[in-house]
Amino acid sequence: MLRRTAGAVLCAMLVALAPGLCKAADLPTSEPAPVFKPAPGDPRIEAPAPVAPTPPPAPPAPKPPPAPVAVPTPGGPDIALVLPLNAPAYARAAEAVRTGFLAAAEAAGQSARCVVVPHSEDGVIAAFDAARDRGAHVIVGPLVRDDLKTLAIAGGNWPTTLALNQLDDGTPLPPNTYTLALSVESDARALAQRALHDGARAMAVVEGDAAIMHRLAVAFTSDWVAGGAAPPTAIVLDASPGSLADLRKAFGRNPPDAVLLALDGERTALVKPYIGSVPAYASGLLFERTGALTSHDLDGLRVADIPWLLTPDAPELASLPRREFANAALTRLYALGLDAFRVAQALAQGPPERLELDGAIGHLVLGADRQFERTPLIGVYRDGTLSVPEPTR
Repeated sequence: MLRRTAGAVLCAMLVALAPGLCKAADLPTSEPAPVFKPAPGDPRIEAPAPVAPTPPPAPPAPKPPPAPVAVPTPGGPDIALVLPLNAPAYARAAEAVRTGFLAAAEAAGQSARCVVVPHSEDGVIAAFDAARDRGAHVIVGPLVRDDLKTLAIAGGNWPTTLALNQLDDGTPLPPNTYTLALSVESDARALAQRALHDGARAMAVVEGDAAIMHRLAVAFTSDWVAGGAAPPTAIVLDASPGSLADLRKAFGRNPPDAVLLALDGERTALVKPYIGSVPAYASGLLFERTGALTSHDLDGLRVADIPWLLTPDAPELASLPRREFANAALTRLYALGLDAFRVAQALAQGPPERLELDGAIGHLVLGADRQFERTPLIGVYRDGTLSVPEPTR
């Protein structure tokens, strides 16, 4: 939805000055005093000093020009999708996003107005330049966090951009750039709010050794404390044989109200039996796949995940085409592609004042910082499957 407001006020002032007419005073009836008529150049006469005209006020200093913005070429594509399809490390993920994006475009009858620009691992700037030169109104990408940072540092002149990742080191976004990301930080916020809502106050966080697990643990702790609770107890799970036994003893002596398992699916299934009946929370973004036997070990686990997986029959998703993928991680990226097209289509109409969407990856709301806040759903494992989620809003 696009709302534009423009106002211009034009004021004109016209001042007319009429000369005043003064009537001379009457002369007295007595003999007039002699009149002195100076000779030209008489030194007794001082000519009045010339009065310099008052200079007009200095005009206000001009405002600095806005940052240059690329102007789309008439007749160019509405949207260019820039993905690392030629980078072996990211090709599968990029292909899942591309498939979702083009499926949504086809469902909307807009395939002809979209173009895909592939790039290799070091080619994101050249790809963005190519998309701009082809006249794209909106560029969707990049997908990789490091590529987004490269663009932010380069500061190129590109049109409106919807990045599919986000920066986490304080680097400012490039001008006209929005972000739509499948981030564990969104899951952490939803899980912290849900645990507080469920009545937990004493929390433990069990963290694995991967960077994404650490990000989840840090973000959850921040949101948990911001909600008014005491800092959680941090437990780092290592690969030593006694680590699980130590975990069982710790929970047996002084069990917390709840625990966040910042682990992947396999390690979560491994740890779950050692924490007893303590309510546990996790992010589905860390679960690439879970087998039938493993899934039964997760019963009772509350998991933040995307509506595309948790509520596939939801009315707001009924018009979007479905595809089958080898694992849930690729399915989530397909859903990201679906939502990326829908958001890019709105951005192509101009900068929106407000944008809110019940998307395939969550409830999306455009924030003041041009980042879309994503709220996932929270489901519960029962009999080895993730059940219809309980309401979170």
